Amino acid sequence: MTTETEDHPGGNADTGLSRHVHRLLTRVRAFDARHPWPWDTAVTSCWVVAALVDAAGGWRTTAPDPTLPVPLVTVLSLALSVPLYWRRRHPTTVLAVMAGAALVSDASGAFLQSSYLQLLPVFHIALLRPPRALLWSLALILPPLVTGAFRFFPESWDQRVVPTLWAYALVALLGIAVRSRKDHTAGLVDRARRLEIERDQEVRLAAAAERTRIAREMHDIIGHNLSVITGLADGGRYAAAKSPERAAQALDAIGTTSREALADLRRLLGVLRDDEEAVRDPQPTLADLDALLTGVREAGLPVRLAADDDPPAPPLSPGAQLTVYRVVQEALTNTLKHAGPDAKATVLLTYTPREVRAEITDTGTGAGRAPRGQGQGLTGMRERAALYDGTLDCGPLPAGGWSVRLRIPLRTSREVSPS
Repeated sequence: MTTETEDHPGGNADTGLSRHVHRLLTRVRAFDARHPWPWDTAVTSCWVVAALVDAAGGWRTTAPDPTLPVPLVTVLSLALSVPLYWRRRHPTTVLAVMAGAALVSDASGAFLQSSYLQLLPVFHIALLRPPRALLWSLALILPPLVTGAFRFFPESWDQRVVPTLWAYALVALLGIAVRSRKDHTAGLVDRARRLEIERDQEVRLAAAAERTRIAREMHDIIGHNLSVITGLADGGRYAAAKSPERAAQALDAIGTTSREALADLRRLLGVLRDDEEAVRDPQPTLADLDALLTGVREAGLPVRLAADDDPPAPPLSPGAQLTVYRVVQEALTNTLKHAGPDAKATVLLTYTPREVRAEITDTGTGAGRAPRGQGQGLTGMRERAALYDGTLDCGPLPAGGWSVRLRIPLRTSREVSPS
């Protein structure tokens, strides 16, 4: 199969040449933007020389009155060419000066060809100034043309005025076209820059959200397992003196919980490394609450589960079930940490046609808990609930103890994918 390069041997060369020319023009424009005086000086010098050459005698071939003094013609030629140096910075002022010289030239009968240099400031007015500035340009250009035409060519004045006005109109249109192209290019560049900034912001937000999610998972999983291990170790220490068998059971439970925590940690680290072979265990659901509560009981916290017999139909989405599971897990972890040795806990799950509620209460003292529920774990629970338009409230109970209340609307829970 032949390629485009084989069919058109000069294609790559043309592309390379175009790219080289474009790069060279870009550098020239950049240099001119930083140092405009070399280009302005060069352009002005060329036109001054051309105007003076015409003033040396060539102007008489087209002048209605070739008897004008040479010094006057020289001064008019300089007045029509020297101001071009400032045409890019002050185009309207330059045109006004040149229009005055053109008026003297046409009224005196010199009809200098350098009058056409007014096209240059007209171009820059169309390029740099508002459109209404072109009307002022017409007011400056028209008087010299009309004066010279009616004074020396009254019968054919339109042959001098109309073509010249067409020339100015075409130059003005050219300036408008170049300006439109520059504005369009600047708009594309600005849009690309804003899209790049938005893309970078989206990447940073996505990275921050992923870090928050992983931190929340590590807090919920590792923190809970370590709290269970701590409770088992404390219970095993007290049981070692009176019941060696209970101490051995505690040690076995510590080993099992530690291995589970290590496996969860490896899974999270595998996700962080973006390892495609990382083990991705299924996320826990409400069916795993019994195993969670069994581990909490083994850690020394009596906990009771009370739930409706019939779950809602259609059931909760996996993401909503994970949220309920993690909230129960974090609440019981806080109870293990702060409620004291004689505390008891209750988990109540209630289903209604519109929402699911989970309330975790304990009978502990609540000492050492974060004020008004502002701890890191409670913040994570609120973030999980917010993903499903749910609410989470926590605080001390009037009779003593602590309460955590979660509410998730069933409609939202079916629409949001698990995080």
